[in-house]
Amino acid sequence: MENQLVLADGRVFHGRGFGAQRARGPRPSSPSGSSPGSLEPSSLDPGSLAVGEVVFNTSMTGYQEILTDPSYCGQIVVMTQPLIGNYGVNPDDVESRGGRVWPVGFAVREASERWSNPHASGGLSDYLEAHGVVGIQELDTRALTRHLRDRGAMAGAIAPSDADPEAVRQAVQDWGSMEGRYLIGEVSPDEPYVVPAEGTERFRVAAYDFGAKQSIFRRMAALGITVHVFPAGTPPQEVLAVDPHGIFLSNGPGDPATCTDAIDHIRRLLGEKPMFGICLGHQLMALAVGGTTYKLPFGHHGGNQPVQDTESGKIEITAQNHGFAVDEESLVEHGAVVTHVNLNDGSVEGFYLPRQRAFAIQYHPEAAPGPHDAHHHFERLVRLLERG
Repeated sequence: MENQLVLADGRVFHGRGFGAQRARGPRPSSPSGSSPGSLEPSSLDPGSLAVGEVVFNTSMTGYQEILTDPSYCGQIVVMTQPLIGNYGVNPDDVESRGGRVWPVGFAVREASERWSNPHASGGLSDYLEAHGVVGIQELDTRALTRHLRDRGAMAGAIAPSDADPEAVRQAVQDWGSMEGRYLIGEVSPDEPYVVPAEGTERFRVAAYDFGAKQSIFRRMAALGITVHVFPAGTPPQEVLAVDPHGIFLSNGPGDPATCTDAIDHIRRLLGEKPMFGICLGHQLMALAVGGTTYKLPFGHHGGNQPVQDTESGKIEITAQNHGFAVDEESLVEHGAVVTHVNLNDGSVEGFYLPRQRAFAIQYHPEAAPGPHDAHHHFERLVRLLERG
């Protein structure tokens, strides 16, 4: 089946379909305060279109972890590594609770039809088909990546090659932008759950799950931390009712500025217990103390982002997945100490709030499948919990 990837600025990339032929519904929610618009015009077969923000990921491995990362809700992921799928898929590399695949579409140069891995339980194309995710291959992903670097991440759609071009372009325009889009309600769990500590419990941490990668909780559990995980909308008093030693704020999708309830909850919890935030949690903590966030041109997606510790000068190669960043001036103005910066664009990658005993990083220290330069931040959390 011939497919096409149509971008909001009119650029079209042609390729061959793989994975699901029909997109999974429902679509992610519309931008906060706006009308959903007509995502599927009447001239198109409902379900023939996968619409979302098109972003590129520079990781060479870890496509299954990327596909199951809830932070990719509402996005079409383009892999810059040209061969994807050559080691298959397996149950151990799933990052989402329940095993769901979160991107609405997946674009690669070549999807391997064979895989070589004794632990694999199947192939990539069948995996996408089972989860209702539309794929496109045999398109020029290098040209597509360069286009997104020059023009920025934008809305796009994977559609059949014979679909009405005007109808597809209208669907892309109706989808809008990731700015102003509230998505944590799509990915946060409906009920609380517990990840028990491995061996003897040393600490209890209450975690807000805004779309968490499960590797984060597994890393905490390995350090003797029992994690009590709560949905995004849980009131602070219910979180404190488990008598935690600390609070954790997870990663997640969408525009952080739309998460007003979560920001209010965090503001009320800051200073009550030591706090640690990752990715979206980093942004929400910054907003809770009065900082601001902004949309990056094409975001940081991949396992090769250089980050420098501002105090030691040490450089870590990190795994990241986010499209928004924290404004440094607004952060410092409200008493935060910037601890880490991105060496590619100078954006804030970490900060510390001395008075509130809280710290946050924009990147992923669990880094499944790697690199693991930032694992030490979990030990940093333990030291903070020990001090109380």
